Amino acid sequence: MKFYVYILYSARLDVYYKGFSTDVEKRLEYHLNSKHKFTSQTKDWMIVYVQEFAEKEAALKEEKRLKKLNRKSIEKLIG
Repeated sequence: MKFYVYILYSARLDVYYKGFSTDVEKRLEYHLNSKHKFTSQTKDWMIVYVQEFAEKEAALKEEKRLKKLNRKSIEKLIG
């Protein structure tokens, strides 16, 4: 099984959302269909970054790191 860390972006909110999943496309649908409190605020989320991992622990560690990044660092990463 593969594990993914992803970053979504909403132009309407001008905000990034970081997360973890085993299926990024399915997770995006989850966010777009108002299944998550924060992301239900808008329907314009798009995937701007995905990183694949072979091990769940490594993906979760990277997700935690991404969530600590400031906007400038996120934008540099997704470049």
